Amino acid sequence: MHLAVYLPLLFPALAGLSAGPLARRLEPRLATWLLTAAGLLLAASSTLVLGLLTLAGLVRIPLVDALKGYSPELVARQDPATWPAALAGAVLLALAVLAAARLAARRAGALWSAALEAACMPGPGPVVVTDDPGADAYAMPGLPGLPGRIVISHGMLDALDPAGREILLSHERAHLRHHHYAFVALTQLAAAANPLLRPLSGAVAYTVERWADEHAARHTGNRRAVAETVARAAIAAKRSRGARRIPAAALGVLGRRPAPGMVPRRVAALLAPPPRSRPLLLAAAAALLAATGLCALEAAHDLHRFLELAHAR
Repeated sequence: MHLAVYLPLLFPALAGLSAGPLARRLEPRLATWLLTAAGLLLAASSTLVLGLLTLAGLVRIPLVDALKGYSPELVARQDPATWPAALAGAVLLALAVLAAARLAARRAGALWSAALEAACMPGPGPVVVTDDPGADAYAMPGLPGLPGRIVISHGMLDALDPAGREILLSHERAHLRHHHYAFVALTQLAAAANPLLRPLSGAVAYTVERWADEHAARHTGNRRAVAETVARAAIAAKRSRGARRIPAAALGVLGRRPAPGMVPRRVAALLAPPPRSRPLLLAAAAALLAATGLCALEAAHDLHRFLELAHAR
């Protein structure tokens, strides 16, 4: 196989290094879509290459040669992948498939549990106010026939003024309306298949929050007020950490708690002018994705041609 075939195994590292700057500089909605699509494509391409390396190694096994009618002499002469590369590809492929399957099962179960828990919450409206003294607010996604709910504790309501409560509701409505949990889940699935994509998954967890912040800023027309609300809510949540009772289902959908430093970055972004389009960054990201796809197709083409030549006529 050509050297370019192995590039999809290295491109995720480059994407991981680029994820942070893209998340900070691009408009949050665009950044979320771009990073999610990139994560899925890069994970699929690297998994495909691992599968092709594994298959190229399998056809070198004498028993497989005999069963499928391949020529051992021609297989040895063409040598599309060395034994160490094929063995490493098989091990990494097994680990990637296992990790992705386990995460997919956990996230599907968490989503189902969250939808059921949201449906069982008291009251017919989309907003549920709990008696918890801890300051917290989160969105519980739903499923067809099971609408999602926004949960806000009394502790959080007490920490905010009426304008802040409206901003908080607008923020959480954006999470539900735009299915932000799906973007987070998909990038975490990509990171499970390829750990080099973990920075990209963390970047999407940030961009969905920024997306909701910008939605609230457009709704209220006051970016400073949104920044102040984000800061106040974070301070209140930190002070009442011991009293917070976030359901396990909600944590399962979120995947993990917010990363340290996310709130200050969100506040700084809201105090700055609205994000602008960045054509050069978009062009660079598009070039990386195009190169990844072409290299994966080249790997598939090389293996297909090799198998055709190696098959005994």
